[in-house]
Amino acid sequence: MNIVLLGSGNVATHLGRAFKMAGQTIDQVWSRDLEHAKQLADTLASQAIFDIDDINRSADLYIIAVKDSAITELAKSLDLTDKLIVHTSGSTSIDALIGVSDHIGVLYPLQTFSKNKAVDFRQIPIAIEANNPDDLAAIRAIADRISEKVTELSSAQRKALHVAAVFACNFTNHLFAVSQNLLKEENLDFDLIRPLIAETAHKVQLYDPVSVQTGPAVREDMEIINSHLEMLKDQPELQDLYKKLSQSIVNLHKHPQG
Repeated sequence: MNIVLLGSGNVATHLGRAFKMAGQTIDQVWSRDLEHAKQLADTLASQAIFDIDDINRSADLYIIAVKDSAITELAKSLDLTDKLIVHTSGSTSIDALIGVSDHIGVLYPLQTFSKNKAVDFRQIPIAIEANNPDDLAAIRAIADRISEKVTELSSAQRKALHVAAVFACNFTNHLFAVSQNLLKEENLDFDLIRPLIAETAHKVQLYDPVSVQTGPAVREDMEIINSHLEMLKDQPELQDLYKKLSQSIVNLHKHPQG
């Protein structure tokens, strides 16, 4: 299969590597920044381009892996009415590709990607969608080549998955950074809480998260909570965040969902 990769960021990089490892040909890598396109293309034995008019129009698959706000504009610049085109966004509807081709879909890998951090793509869930059954089957066959965890989701379901992922991953990582800054203020090393982070992440692989919640909020230990808030009095934004997260824990345990 010949693939044209439109994008050169984290998602494009890992998708390109995964397809190449699966024996597929990445024919071209497009980016608005030619140097970025070259950097990725060199690792994929591919051609780098930055002029969209230079795109190979005889490829089997075109993957749009750019930031959400750029998907529609980029898609409209393509003239590939009879080719299979997918985007990789978690929150952008398949409708963003309507009118670009008669064969459109979504191939969304649910993972946090960094260019220099290797991942096992076979274990990454991929959410797929298409505008007709034949294209859905084609996209599933393509996704099956790089992942063992392919599932069909509607655009609405995929957006809900993305929102959940933002809470579980992006917000959590931000809280790691907040924790790191708090430790730095007291000349403490972040390594002190890495085992705690690892154990927390391990437990949710085995148990329902609500059932393994610990800490002062779930105990409604106001003495400890108030002492923490006092410590954060000179950082009102963090103090407010602490309050809101604590109240969210209390609310969830008093009124469990599902």
